[in-house]
Amino acid sequence: MEREAAEPAEAQQTFNLAHARFFRVLGDPTRLALVQELLGGPHTVSELVRKLDMPQSRVSNHLACLRWCHFVTAERKGRQVVYSIGDARLRQLLRLATHLIGDDQDRLAAAGGIGPEWL
Repeated sequence: MEREAAEPAEAQQTFNLAHARFFRVLGDPTRLALVQELLGGPHTVSELVRKLDMPQSRVSNHLACLRWCHFVTAERKGRQVVYSIGDARLRQLLRLATHLIGDDQDRLAAAGGIGPEWL
């Protein structure tokens, strides 16, 4: 009986952990900027470096994270690797987030911290 009660708790814990990590990946401003660029179409690393004005190593590291999480895919074309969005539903997710943020965008962007001190 105890085992049966533990299984739903473990499943809930796994669910919560997976979702928290999913949103943590998108919570990084650099990774979010990369996703936004890739929503406009496929890009090479050098194109993304130019567009975001960031060092190549930084862009590559963040792309590796996004790729590992299946947010983006990579396809070798000759000597270059072209990155694309891995799942078109990501666009819908970001639209929903934009809608939820609504009028709070400027306040959230300027916040040094979120919510009470315990957050």
